[in-house]
Amino acid sequence: MGAVAVLLRELGYRVTGSDEKAYPPMSTLLSEQGIAVMEGFRAANLEPAPDLVVIGNAMSRGNEEVEAVLDRKLRYVSLAETVKEFFIRGKTSVVVTGTHGKTTTSALLAWVLESAGLAPGFVIGGVPENFGIGARLGGGKLFVTEGDEYDTAFFDKRSKFVHYLPDCVILNNIEFDHADIFDSVEAIELSFARMLNLVPRTGLVVANADDERVMRLTEKTWPPRVTFGVRNPADWTAQQVAETERGAELDLVGPSGAVPCRLPLYGRHNLSNALAAAAAASHLGVSLPAIADGFATFRGVRRRMQALPAPEGIVLYDDFAHHPTAIAQTLRAVRSRHPKSRVWALFEPRSNTTVRNIFQRELATSLSAADVVVVAKIHRFEKVPPGQRLDPDRLVADLAAAGTQAHYLADAEAILAHVAAHARTDDVIVLMSNGAFGGLAQRLPAALACRRRGVASSPAA
Repeated sequence: MGAVAVLLRELGYRVTGSDEKAYPPMSTLLSEQGIAVMEGFRAANLEPAPDLVVIGNAMSRGNEEVEAVLDRKLRYVSLAETVKEFFIRGKTSVVVTGTHGKTTTSALLAWVLESAGLAPGFVIGGVPENFGIGARLGGGKLFVTEGDEYDTAFFDKRSKFVHYLPDCVILNNIEFDHADIFDSVEAIELSFARMLNLVPRTGLVVANADDERVMRLTEKTWPPRVTFGVRNPADWTAQQVAETERGAELDLVGPSGAVPCRLPLYGRHNLSNALAAAAAASHLGVSLPAIADGFATFRGVRRRMQALPAPEGIVLYDDFAHHPTAIAQTLRAVRSRHPKSRVWALFEPRSNTTVRNIFQRELATSLSAADVVVVAKIHRFEKVPPGQRLDPDRLVADLAAAGTQAHYLADAEAILAHVAAHARTDDVIVLMSNGAFGGLAQRLPAALACRRRGVASSPAA
């Protein structure tokens, strides 16, 4: 929503917004762009009457501002419809989908296209460091969209990505997620199948050869299919992979040949993301050497293993991981980069899936890759029936049984005090949440610095 607000302002519209609580990096970006965000949802926020109200999928009936829109018969649309009609229509649409890796793959692809001189537009659910903004109109014929399978709005229960007029689709992976709207992984597959059925025969489907569901779902498509893979044979793959202090050194291998390149990212999942981006970029006319140049100058995405300031000797990362698979992938990447360090995982159960007990066992397995785990209070736990709710005490007990030091600390202040008191030189600390996590990313560096200087600091420091 924030990214689209920025683009609409760039088109010349006056844009305002409402939210319960905006937080960085998006709140900072909106403020820098001169877009006023009113805290709370009130009918008065719609005065004077706007020409168009864009309603996000977190809004539902009973929300005061939503009810006012309906009462007054104001013109309203979903976020996805806005993206389609204002930005995508008339351009070649590249849609990046999958349970994991969408933001990084979208950002990397947009940068490869940009560095090749194609000036793409894009809407990405994060802030790519190369651009400093999560959305841009672009000056070329290409538009890259991070395609989310979550539903569109309270008045449109289809997945958002079916709106994006896809010409080229990347399908990274398919796992169960979004337990609040999908009953099973088969229901998620059906949504992806409906999206794939919209790709024209002149387009392309880029499929992950390492994902069985993806390969089965894309076995018969109207457009051609090209594959990428790290483990299984594929059209696009990597050889001679070696991780260094600067990232991964590899030979990028495609149907037309191979080129040596450096990818300043870590972990097998990011290698897979890069192969997907390379396959799509090649289809869109970018040469292998130009793809390699784009890889080498990519600077990552905020909150995707983003290194934060920390006292010397301690490494601090902020990461968006919240699904068990993403948690495991992130911790493996951290291990590969810091093999001799003690690794902390600070985890906030916040997504509509991880607040439930669907992944009770899987979360224990994935988090056990860390040496020390701190589990925070379940976000808005009162909205989840007790019988369906994640059990933090059991999670901590299962981690302890697996040999991992684990603690349940309900609030950010307690976590801040605990980490500041017990972190030591050479530790690596990873924040894992898809929300603000009590501002720990902003507050923890100062608390750690105070501790290392021998200065007593209060939990709220």
